[in-house]
Amino acid sequence: MQGKHIYEYAVIRVVPRVEREEFVNVGLIMYSKRSKYLKARYELNKEKLRHFSTELDMDSLYANLSAFVTICSGAKEGGRIAMLDITERFRWLTAVRSTSIQTSVARLGFSDDLDATFEKLYQELVV
Repeated sequence: MQGKHIYEYAVIRVVPRVEREEFVNVGLIMYSKRSKYLKARYELNKEKLRHFSTELDMDSLYANLSAFVTICSGAKEGGRIAMLDITERFRWLTAVRSTSIQTSVARLGFSDDLDATFEKLYQELVV
């Protein structure tokens, strides 16, 4: 039987050199409209990223990735985007971009426990 919560998720990726189209999975964002659930987490593996490029600005990456978490939480520090409803925040965060931080295409699933599903996906796709 399918879970009672429908959710969407996308993998957050760092693209060290956009022209090469290579990426490293660094985080996950997950959303469920009916459950009013929006969560993001990231983890940067500096050594892994340095294999792709030694010119990455790690401070900038941390700042931009932390914005995902801030916007998801709806905190004032996230600016006007963080004040949008969760659907608009998720769509804004997962919009197609050609920058050094991108997200995968959003995928759907069903879950009985959104937090447990988030942890499972994070372990499988990021760690």
